[in-house]
Amino acid sequence: MVSVLWLISDHPNIAQADIGRRLQMDRATTMAIINRLEARDLLVRGASMLDRRRQPLTLTKVGLEALSEARGCIEQHEQWLKSRFNKKEAALLIELLRRIHE
Repeated sequence: MVSVLWLISDHPNIAQADIGRRLQMDRATTMAIINRLEARDLLVRGASMLDRRRQPLTLTKVGLEALSEARGCIEQHEQWLKSRFNKKEAALLIELLRRIHE
């Protein structure tokens, strides 16, 4: 769910369908996540003046605060993880994770 908040933050008014495509999720999964985030007052759906099917999404104040907290936790975890490796090992780990991601 944090990835959805992050994507909306980086792309204000992104459409729900675009989130699904970018995160490679099917429509049902995307809608379920958006519904849960909306129910928790983390985002709001808008209405497009050009296309009634398009639902641009915006983070609420609560959503921005939650994302900020999540980013802090992610940064702390990354620092903890990096502290377990020397620079060469960390670079290798990042390269191996990049391969998995691709």
